[in-house]
Amino acid sequence: MRERPRQGRGRVSLFRKVVSTLTVSIAAASAACALLANGGHFSGTLDILAHLAPIYAVVGALALLVAVCVRGRRRGVVAALGAIGVLSGALLIAPEWHRSTGPDAPAGTPGTIKIIQFNTLRSNTDIRRTADWLIAQRPDVVAISEARHDLRDMLRARTGWKTAGSHGTLIIFTPGQYVKMNRPKLPKGSKLTFVNATYASTSGEMEVVTTHLDWPTRPAFRRQPTDLEGVTSRLPGERMLLLGDFNSTPWSHTLQGLDRSLGLIRRDRAVPTFPAQVLGRPWPLPFLPIDHIYAGPGWATVKVERGPWLGSDHYPLIVTLAPVAN
Repeated sequence: MRERPRQGRGRVSLFRKVVSTLTVSIAAASAACALLANGGHFSGTLDILAHLAPIYAVVGALALLVAVCVRGRRRGVVAALGAIGVLSGALLIAPEWHRSTGPDAPAGTPGTIKIIQFNTLRSNTDIRRTADWLIAQRPDVVAISEARHDLRDMLRARTGWKTAGSHGTLIIFTPGQYVKMNRPKLPKGSKLTFVNATYASTSGEMEVVTTHLDWPTRPAFRRQPTDLEGVTSRLPGERMLLLGDFNSTPWSHTLQGLDRSLGLIRRDRAVPTFPAQVLGRPWPLPFLPIDHIYAGPGWATVKVERGPWLGSDHYPLIVTLAPVAN
């Protein structure tokens, strides 16, 4: 009759050991990645790890909670690994919350414009709903990545919107035709994809540039940020708008470098837009802010928001701007 309690205690003990071992393994892997990610200043390969900084911080926090329940020497190990994950992840994330997002302006400021950046996904099967939503927003500028030509034709037919880059997968939509298109030349061998055009606005001409960078794991990505700097440096920047799917989070050293070097101000702050779906179903908890909108110092920010799920693996990013008063 006394064997059952002993067996029960044995099973509990085994369960605790398994949980403890898994916790140590996961916390150790997460802490190691977090530490290595802080070396992204010196290595593009290590910078790839920086994109997952929030995961390292969350895993570290969970490890600290589990440490309360762990007995023996492993408690200290789990707690130490958790602390490393939290602190290293926080070091990567902190600059995003300390940087300036530019001047602000109240709603209703004269000359206000609404801008939308959206990767609509080539395999999106809900193009009509995408078009309905975009039209209902009454935007002044829409930059579409992975643009489908059926969506282009639908928007043109229903709204009369004009396009720049209409034959590619990057398209700028605007109510009026662009004034001119001065396309900077790229260095030989560049893999950067972009579209740009100059538009009239009530506050003067504005240059609109849209781009779609490769995944950081691909070799082509390494040169693209530098080539993008070269493009924007040869265009008027005071009222420039730069929109795109950068495939880079704000805690990566690559995007932080662009924030410093472009001469523009990124108006979104840690707005996660990816992933918006998993296995073809909507995913309400995106954790990667990889779509971004920059604007020149001639613009003040009125509002930054994220749009709804529209059949893509990205959520739309919406920024409302107003001209800075002279």
